[in-house]
Amino acid sequence: MTFDLLQTLAIAGGTLVAGYGLRRLVPGLSRLNIPPAVLGGLLVAVALLLARSSGMAPPAFDTSLQQPLLVAFFTTVGFSASVALLRAGGPQVVLLLAITSVVAILQNLVGVAVAVGFGLPPLFGVLAGSVTLTGGPATGMAFAPLFEQAGVAGAGSIAIAAAMAGIVLGGLAGGPVATVLIERYRLRAGGLAPEAQRKVPVRDLQPVEAALRWRMGAQHAAASSGPEEFTALKTIIIVVLAMGIGSAVSAAISALGITLPGYIGGMLVAAAFRYIDDRTGWIGLSHAAIQVFGAVALSLFLAMALMTLDLTKLAGLAVPLLVILCVQTILASALCLWPVFQLMGRDYDAAVTTGGFLGFILGTTANAMAVMRALVENYGPAPRAFLVAPLVGAFFLDFTNALIITFFLNVAR
Repeated sequence: MTFDLLQTLAIAGGTLVAGYGLRRLVPGLSRLNIPPAVLGGLLVAVALLLARSSGMAPPAFDTSLQQPLLVAFFTTVGFSASVALLRAGGPQVVLLLAITSVVAILQNLVGVAVAVGFGLPPLFGVLAGSVTLTGGPATGMAFAPLFEQAGVAGAGSIAIAAAMAGIVLGGLAGGPVATVLIERYRLRAGGLAPEAQRKVPVRDLQPVEAALRWRMGAQHAAASSGPEEFTALKTIIIVVLAMGIGSAVSAAISALGITLPGYIGGMLVAAAFRYIDDRTGWIGLSHAAIQVFGAVALSLFLAMALMTLDLTKLAGLAVPLLVILCVQTILASALCLWPVFQLMGRDYDAAVTTGGFLGFILGTTANAMAVMRALVENYGPAPRAFLVAPLVGAFFLDFTNALIITFFLNVAR
């Protein structure tokens, strides 16, 4: 059975809806912050695995829309690379970004060492390093074809397995590690006495989160002039324009013999557009609309990519992958205890930031937010942590990580 482009897109949409339904049916999945697109896509992938096991031929999908959706998402990430946003977050945002970038490099080096120890290609370790842990499912699936071309068989299946495990590990490890720091150093939230820390209601955090959304540009949509239709149309045009120019930039870079994913050019052009708009205001970007556009593109891409996974390619790689993930979790947790906590200030906010750091360095920014919310419910508000960690995890880290992965992809062949 063969499905054309529109039928494939319709099935991807249905897969995405199924993922949302599964999250509602199984509350634990929501607490782990596993994306609905991943859940729905894995349902289809498992169904196809059962079909292959019974001797049935799997359906063929037209995935020609998959790459444009991927480029669209990472182009919207490029629009988040704002110098003004770095300044608004203060020196700690720059510091945490530098720390996470160094840790991403360490993840790849550790992954390579373990992979070579098992007699596997070095790039297997990179794929189970910052590609899927720091990067998450989207980055893993984005780079999987390049790793497949470089000799890592079943790169897509490995990527989603490592990313899913990272989401679970990040969600489970972040809270306990931060709690150890808080209890060991008897840290206080904003100078509150220990007995009063647990009495701070969660609603007191709402102004902090509202300020964070404002800093991220989420209120630009409400402040933009003209009807919503014009804002949406302008957003689509700007993103597509950045994608088009970025395609030429990527082609020029590839002509130099550098292996890189097709979306790097779009990210760079989008970052340039953002810089120009921040300085002049000529474009009038609606960052809230750009984020919505990127979220839709990412969800459809993930659903479509996971629908076509061949999970049988994971056979024989489970043990090496588990060892790498265990070592990565121990490494990230140890780095949180020292030196990340010390570098971030050795105070209560630093401990909460460290919990968020562990959440997104192994999983996603959603993990980081969930970990930090759980901490402040018990110990009191941490406004600096809720500013610094999301800015790095949601905005800047994908940008720097893509460059780190591209470097390793070219040198670790």
